Amino acid sequence: MPAFGFENCGAVSSLENARLSEVERIIVDQDVQAQPSTTEGQAREIAAPAPSPFEAELRHAIGKEQLCLYYQPLADLRTGEMVSVEALVRWQHPEAGLIPPLEFLPQAEGSDLIHLIGDWVLRRACRDLRTWSDNGFPNVRVAVNISLSQFRDPQLSARVSGALSEAGIDPSCLSLEIMEPVLMQDPSGSETILRQLKAVGVSLVLAGFGTGYSSLTWLKRLPFDRVKIERAFVRRVLFNADDEAIVKAIIAMAHHLGIRVVAVGIETEAQCEFLRRHMCDEIQGFFYSPAVAPKEIEAMLVTGRRLPDHLLRLQKKHRTLLLVDDEENILAALRRLLRRDGYDILIANGGQEALKLLAQNEVDVIVSDQRMPGMTGVEFLRTAKGICPKTVRIVLSGYTELQAVTDAVNEGSIYKFLTKPWDDQLLREHIAEAFRHKEMADENQRLDLEVRTADQELAMANRHMEELLRRKQEEIARTEVGLDIVREILRHVAVPVIGADENHMIAFANNAAEALLSGFGSLLGSDARTVLPELFDSSSQPQDAGQARSVCRKGIWFEVARSPMGEKSRSRGTLFSLVKCESKS
Repeated sequence: MPAFGFENCGAVSSLENARLSEVERIIVDQDVQAQPSTTEGQAREIAAPAPSPFEAELRHAIGKEQLCLYYQPLADLRTGEMVSVEALVRWQHPEAGLIPPLEFLPQAEGSDLIHLIGDWVLRRACRDLRTWSDNGFPNVRVAVNISLSQFRDPQLSARVSGALSEAGIDPSCLSLEIMEPVLMQDPSGSETILRQLKAVGVSLVLAGFGTGYSSLTWLKRLPFDRVKIERAFVRRVLFNADDEAIVKAIIAMAHHLGIRVVAVGIETEAQCEFLRRHMCDEIQGFFYSPAVAPKEIEAMLVTGRRLPDHLLRLQKKHRTLLLVDDEENILAALRRLLRRDGYDILIANGGQEALKLLAQNEVDVIVSDQRMPGMTGVEFLRTAKGICPKTVRIVLSGYTELQAVTDAVNEGSIYKFLTKPWDDQLLREHIAEAFRHKEMADENQRLDLEVRTADQELAMANRHMEELLRRKQEEIARTEVGLDIVREILRHVAVPVIGADENHMIAFANNAAEALLSGFGSLLGSDARTVLPELFDSSSQPQDAGQARSVCRKGIWFEVARSPMGEKSRSRGTLFSLVKCESKS
């Protein structure tokens, strides 16, 4: 859906979601200019009905540059910075205004328009990348979606490479997004296509992860750099245990495989906070930014648009204390006493007001009165535990309701019970101890995040090394096949050919050479100076290669051509070719 400008529309139904996902696979960033062959084109013209007025208008729009790209930024949860943008196509109609993709892309699917639009999107995105780079932002990465028809185009990798070369863009700045169902139609063929795209140097993103039928085995084999968690899971992650488990499992699994994770459709700080805690790598959605025009992206780059520090994965937080009491003079006295210790202090006059503050702020320690109208301190802290289980909760009260307090302590709702009136120094020490307790838990979590982050980076490095090793092995295999072909060709050439190494030992002799020089037995391993002594001087060194030399074998004169090896390879030695001639030269 992001490809069509409905990136975070919560009102879209599940049926509309399915439709949008299918449409975005067909267009959003088609990087192919699929030109059918003459025969295919003629057949299509005969079989296809006449284009509708709308199709003709859309074709005119492509030629008149009425299409435009908007870009939705992605933010890194470790640094808070913009790390990528996703290209989203729109139609700037001269009369109807900005038309969203859902209103024109489905009608383009049945014709070559879908390919023309896709090719336009890819090339425009590369040109915008070039513009940003020229204006001082060379590290921007753009994601372009690939439809099913594009993905099956055998010229896809060539078209992508051509668009990059035309704009002068480093391939690492371009990401191609492929929806999971596109791959599963032909997993083996998909793997081959993805390998070809990786050879171009672009990054690969598996979009809509969790909605298809891909197995973990295929995810491990396919060379994806990122996976995007389907927005439906993220939307319900805060109040649906199943979706929470799915999102956490996807993040853990992808990190184990060395793949970065992007969550889409992020609309609230609470969603972002959940993803931060569970080590998601990047977010995309209205919470950070909607899709905007290219000039606005550049403005965001200039100003250094970032996420707030408290939403970053490894950011050290300020100490935040929440004081809850229905008596204003008590709150004022506590605030005067504790502000010298450098806490960020929030105050509330009752449980309901305190719960609202908890929903809006990240609180470390809560100090609450027990007897308050509407909700007792124990009831409030019990509710607070469910909302913010990592807070340290303290009751400060002049009333001792033993049973309620005992039950709250036993169930873990209360960390300590302190009595009024208080001793200033003891109260400060108790609260300082509560913060140390909280910070120790935070530090353990931070260390755990750092260890898991290091494991993730190691897994990514291993995945990269495995990919490099696989490519090298393929290169070696292709070279070996090429050498075998060359050997086979040389073996059957009618001209006698001999190859000798730097020590003049014969390492190759074709059939014609073996037949001509059979008196020496097998030529392989023989000394070329013995087989062709006429070509060497008295010190057993090859004579000047620039001088033609002739030898006579079996009553036939041959002119010998010597070619030193190693000009375009790591081979060393000499290749001797014996060509029949009329007489001794």
